[in-house]
Amino acid sequence: MAHTLPALGYAVNALEPHIDALTMTIHHDKHHNAYVTNLNAAIDKAPELANWTLGDLCRNIAQVPESVRTAVRNNGGGHWNHSLFWELMAPNAGGAPSGDIGAAITKTFGDFGKFRDAFKAAATSRFGSGWAWLVAGRDGALTIESTPNQDNPLMDGKHAVLGLDVWEHAYYLKYQNRRPDYVDAWWNVVNWGEVAKRYAAR
Repeated sequence: MAHTLPALGYAVNALEPHIDALTMTIHHDKHHNAYVTNLNAAIDKAPELANWTLGDLCRNIAQVPESVRTAVRNNGGGHWNHSLFWELMAPNAGGAPSGDIGAAITKTFGDFGKFRDAFKAAATSRFGSGWAWLVAGRDGALTIESTPNQDNPLMDGKHAVLGLDVWEHAYYLKYQNRRPDYVDAWWNVVNWGEVAKRYAAR
């Protein structure tokens, strides 16, 4: 079955002023849609992958036929990453996490402010395009990681609970080359309820 573009769970202007409507429209309708289209085109060339879920493709990227592996890595990764990214944001969100995920962040990093600083460092030091991630182990331990391009922790058998897109297309219309400002603004739309669900599902 062909992969499809998921609908946003909120209006394109719902995250303003932190993420503008034009960026959201282009990011979702153009960039994400292109990953889905290109992923389906790659799978058409390797029909043995037709019944693999998006998670299967990322988790087992080394078993994807070499002839389409790069296309699946880039576009399947892009589809998975963005599908998660939209869910990790919400209007009237932000603030500090509570519950188990809040406690785990405090235990690992000392406090929420120190976690934000460490995550921002990972996001702003990624050269070129990529992502910053908060990854949870089965034991609940947290680590901050960064991946290039559209790679993701799932490709290394890990469980991401939070991810930030630091490709220029995610912020350039509003923030130009000021990636640190984009990262700072993004905290205002983080959907900690969804992060908590992903942490609980580890």
